[in-house]
Amino acid sequence: MGLRLFRHKHQAPLERRPFDLLCITVAVVLGVHAPHLPAWLTVVLAAMLGLRWWQRRHRGGRAPGYLKLALLALLTAAVIYHYDTLFGREPGAALVAGLLVLKLFETETPRDARVGAAFSCFALMTALLFDQGMVATALVGLGLLPALATLRALQPARPETSLPRELLPALRLLGASLPLALLAFVFVPRLSSPLWGAPNSTQGRTGLSEDMSPGDFSELLMDDRPAMRVTFVGTPPPNAQRYFRAYVLWNYDGRTWNRRELDGAPAPVEHGPAIQYTIALEATGQRVLPVLDVPLDAPQAAHMGPDREMRAERPVNDPLVYSLRSAPSYRLQGQLSERERRRALQLPAGFDPQAHALGQRWRAQYGDNDAAIVQAAMTLFHDGGFSYTLGPPPLGRNTVDDFLFSTHEGFCEHYASSFVVLMRAAGIPARVVTGYQGGYWNRIGNYLLVRQADAHAWSEIWLPGRGWVRMDPTAAVRPERVSQGSAAANATAAGWAGNQWWLAWRNRWDIVNQWWNQGVIGFDTLRQRGLLTPFGVHDTGVGLLGLLLAIGGSLFAVGGLLWAVWQRPEADQARTAMKLLEKRLASAGVTRRHSEGPQHYFSRAARALPSQRVELEQLMRTYLDLRYAHDEPPADLLRNFRQAARDFQPRRVVK
Repeated sequence: MGLRLFRHKHQAPLERRPFDLLCITVAVVLGVHAPHLPAWLTVVLAAMLGLRWWQRRHRGGRAPGYLKLALLALLTAAVIYHYDTLFGREPGAALVAGLLVLKLFETETPRDARVGAAFSCFALMTALLFDQGMVATALVGLGLLPALATLRALQPARPETSLPRELLPALRLLGASLPLALLAFVFVPRLSSPLWGAPNSTQGRTGLSEDMSPGDFSELLMDDRPAMRVTFVGTPPPNAQRYFRAYVLWNYDGRTWNRRELDGAPAPVEHGPAIQYTIALEATGQRVLPVLDVPLDAPQAAHMGPDREMRAERPVNDPLVYSLRSAPSYRLQGQLSERERRRALQLPAGFDPQAHALGQRWRAQYGDNDAAIVQAAMTLFHDGGFSYTLGPPPLGRNTVDDFLFSTHEGFCEHYASSFVVLMRAAGIPARVVTGYQGGYWNRIGNYLLVRQADAHAWSEIWLPGRGWVRMDPTAAVRPERVSQGSAAANATAAGWAGNQWWLAWRNRWDIVNQWWNQGVIGFDTLRQRGLLTPFGVHDTGVGLLGLLLAIGGSLFAVGGLLWAVWQRPEADQARTAMKLLEKRLASAGVTRRHSEGPQHYFSRAARALPSQRVELEQLMRTYLDLRYAHDEPPADLLRNFRQAARDFQPRRVVK
């Protein structure tokens, strides 16, 4: 043990190239983790990385111990301050990234660099806890290249080359590992539950929430991330019927709409033909399950609320697939209780007096004709100078009055909220519904792609004899929002009409993500057990999977061994370089004789090539030094000899 510690303490200092590659590796790790790290922490860690690289290049040496302890304390305090804990995916990733950067401050030997490279590989792997998509997985895989290049640069007696050439062997190593990785992916038995239970993020990722205020949807409508993918049994419904119900909002305080939490049976519904479909929902961190309006039953591990909202038993922290039926043609809740009527007519006192007055004038003008009042409101939005925009001006305390009688600019949540206030002021029960509308039909994959930008808000009013009826006042202002989808409406509103080709290409490309989700992320325990069903094996158990893995691994090992034997690498690198010199000198007429010593051979070559005498004498001295002056050839001397042998080109022979 003492001898081992002595050797570590007196190791040769780390050369510049491996340290540079290690810094690149750490920078790649920071880049991969940047999307889920606080921006300020990413900037600070990047600055520390750059400072350490500059300090070692210009001054050298480890950072003082007191500085490392202070930085470690600051890192721990910063993570606890931001996350309130050190446990979980986000704080754990932040701590790992910070510790990796701090490791550079004490990296001065090859052993330190090896530890840093191995730690970087682990840190890269942790990024898959946040995103297992195809692009994220590819970035993690490519992030291994500088780590492999760092380990390769630490090998003794390696010639120094350019940075791009350093990465090429690492790329070949990564490519050679893909068959083994595929073998392990298919045949390593999968666990029915995670090996460890790291707490998941509680932050919702859909952007939809249980409340809605003016401006809440502005960022969501610009979000291009997929929200869900829907496959239908039979013909999909037309775009105008693609309303996916998420939250039903009843309560209003003058600015914010909230949902109510009630238990009870789902509201009764009379419906026409049903549509069967399956939704592949991205992780949201919430319990709500968007469903095509109006749902008829609840999927497994979910329940339907009184307003026909669908709620999962636990938050959707991982992609979820569920199947159910819905009816585009329906009559929802033909009778309304007094309690529900009062709730659906509730308006806070002291807010939006002009909107209240307008609703009351309509009631006085049209009497009991609720349909005429609804038509008057829709005409107001269609002919009243309103415009659809993603950047509306701010609203004051009386948000509905400011929107209806002043700004006239907004998007779906402004129109839905104002319409419901007008209906309630006129004595018509109404509520706000949020979810998604539209989507892109991918003909190649035969599925409907719904993005976060397809988030939408609409209204439901209760009419005698008809029950709850969906009304979408946004369609009165921007009909293409419903007929063509959010991409067309939002692109025009934001001035992106010329980029429709980009939107179309992006939506078609999603088929690759769909295949990835189904073939890779969706390859779970159930699908693995049915892996050999086409071959007549209906249940692929753990024993059979282990056998197939052993056979495949053995074949892979045999193939690697045969390749290594075929390559026949030369262990004596000095001798390999000498053979190259002998081959080149032989082509110039100076062939080494049997049992001729290296010194005599180089001397004879120098006489035959007088113009290269100095170069040959230097090669002779270097080779003799490598062969006879050291127990272990110095790495720099061996590297120089190999490079000189590659560069040597004989010019002529003197007869």
